[in-house]
Amino acid sequence: MMERGGGTEDGDASAILIPLHEARRERLDLPVAFERRELDLILRLYGRMVAANEWRDYAIDHLTDRAVFSVYRRASEVPLFQIVKDPKLARRQGAFAVIAAGGRILKRGHELARVLGIFDTGLKLVKA
Repeated sequence: MMERGGGTEDGDASAILIPLHEARRERLDLPVAFERRELDLILRLYGRMVAANEWRDYAIDHLTDRAVFSVYRRASEVPLFQIVKDPKLARRQGAFAVIAAGGRILKRGHELARVLGIFDTGLKLVKA
């Protein structure tokens, strides 16, 4: 006769889902990368900001622990903003963050679209 509850005392213990692409990346020691949908959101924002004459150049870095999309006003300067994907922070603070030029975290969260929403508020660079 089968036990009620599926044979485990705590039914939630086996309910941890790990995305297959994350498990493969960790096993093969591949660098963290932006997924197609994430990159699409970022590049749409980049296009709007280029059209508004705010941003001029970008760089994408796929590192072993995080992926970084850096935005520049000019290629020879430090990045104005960095959009970071850090899978290690996914369960706690959220995998995505927008970081300003001085290293200050402007917004962090679990959903990239919501984190990128910070640029919809008319965020401008202020020169000191």
